[in-house]
Amino acid sequence: MEKKLKGKKLDKRMQRARALVKRDLYDLESALSVLEEYGSSCAAKFDETVEVVFKVGVDPRQSDQMVRGSVAMPCGLGKDVRVAVFTKPERHKEALDAGADIVGYEDLISQVKAGRIDFDTCLATPDVMPKLAALGKVLGPKGLMPNPRLGTVAEDIADAVRRVKAGQVEFKIEKAALIHAGIGKLSFKRDALKTNVNALYEAVLAAKPSASKGIYMQKMYISTSQGISLCLDLASMVA
Repeated sequence: MEKKLKGKKLDKRMQRARALVKRDLYDLESALSVLEEYGSSCAAKFDETVEVVFKVGVDPRQSDQMVRGSVAMPCGLGKDVRVAVFTKPERHKEALDAGADIVGYEDLISQVKAGRIDFDTCLATPDVMPKLAALGKVLGPKGLMPNPRLGTVAEDIADAVRRVKAGQVEFKIEKAALIHAGIGKLSFKRDALKTNVNALYEAVLAAKPSASKGIYMQKMYISTSQGISLCLDLASMVA
């Protein structure tokens, strides 16, 4: 009986949420206004993540049409990110002073090999990358393997830690040529969400591969993790 009652409450909440969507296409300002209304009237009982999804004109099966990158969210992400750093012992204090939660080298590699992954993101200095190759099968499927293209392999490890802690978003092409990323929390002020959305949009636009032909930016949606999805008018976005 309890499950049925919970189901009915969820159905009613989503019915109210869907009723807020009045048209097929929104400029960003109007979409954020709808999300504000959703947040004040029928949001889930936790601070939902605001997400953006892009449909881009590439073929993910082609290696020369991969879209991948990272961008710092100017207004943060509204969550605490646990950062692990792989670096040699003489640089451990530098990483810890910058805010890293876990720092190690061969000891940390052994822990990860054993299946102990107590972090959300990991960084590395270039000199330890040959040793980290052994973790490819463990970290790779989880999207955690340090990568120079994503800024997660860096000589200036202190700066890399600070950027990730401040709210750095990684993005990459998925099946059906989709790119999906969280850009903040529903509780954020409208201007903060708008700033973060534009930062991600510009980063994805800049990551367009030279092999991509035709229209690159095809569709863009903004949504919450447990709520409504709104299609954005690409003509209204800041390039």
